[in-house]
Amino acid sequence: MQSNSIEKKHLHFGWDNAITPVMAVAPGSVVEFDTLDAGGGQLNRNSTLEDVSKFDFDKVNPTFGPVFVEGAEPGDALKVTVMDLKLEGWGWTANIPGFGLLADRFDQPALHIWEFDPACTAPAEFKGGAKVPLKPFPGIMGNALPEAGCHSVVNPRKFGGNMDTRDMNVGTEILIPVGVPGALFSCGDGHAAQGDGEICGTAIEAPMAMTLKLDLVKGANLNFPQFTTTGPVSSHFDKAGYDVTMAMGEDLMECARNCVGDMVDKLAAEKGLAPVDAYMLCSVCADLRISEIVDMPNWIVSCYFPRIVFEL
Repeated sequence: MQSNSIEKKHLHFGWDNAITPVMAVAPGSVVEFDTLDAGGGQLNRNSTLEDVSKFDFDKVNPTFGPVFVEGAEPGDALKVTVMDLKLEGWGWTANIPGFGLLADRFDQPALHIWEFDPACTAPAEFKGGAKVPLKPFPGIMGNALPEAGCHSVVNPRKFGGNMDTRDMNVGTEILIPVGVPGALFSCGDGHAAQGDGEICGTAIEAPMAMTLKLDLVKGANLNFPQFTTTGPVSSHFDKAGYDVTMAMGEDLMECARNCVGDMVDKLAAEKGLAPVDAYMLCSVCADLRISEIVDMPNWIVSCYFPRIVFEL
């Protein structure tokens, strides 16, 4: 295996197959990506609400690369194995006006700066006595699109990108369709912890060094990315059970909004948190699940909040 390094200066905004690759590697190579947080360095350990108010979305989600993988052709899949992830010991979660599942309810900025053990051996402390176990993963892993021009990094697509899926952590193998010769792979958006759904729009956003192995599966012809985990995916939360709110209706998005709103109200009433803090806490540790989608016309979406967060 070859080892190569992508530095923080090797960043770009948007997927564009005209961007010159930083390097070319053979299949099976290991590449180390030193990445900024999703805010592109706009926030730091000393940031305040004023910094959130001045947030520049043109600098959001910098991606690092691209890497040209020799022999990759459209129709193949890039196999990305997450080998190692290193945190710097801090991160942030914010409610950014106009962004998130309940943007109409929470229209004012809010910010929490996290300090934690970079080795992830201890949970990160929040307000009200809450402590969130850490499970780092790259929020963005993807290949360039075949269509010309610059395409937003915010939206995930067939070729991966901003997938924000917490189970793509160390040991996971991800298959991502290749759209252009060489794949032109990039990654970024390190998360120290996140609930399924990333409800408020941000997780524990954190600068992260990502060590990834890049390999090829020829002729995979995948419709969308796929991944394989090495073991249980929620054992860091399961031990104390869950509080669950449910919502029923004909629209899955409205159901998601309703069950999250009820969980926010429940946490605010029972734990003494400000509603916006409960909202941000849900974003980093609560899971949205489709509990039932066959009993038409009403479906069920549930919000699972891990009780261990208030018991550690």
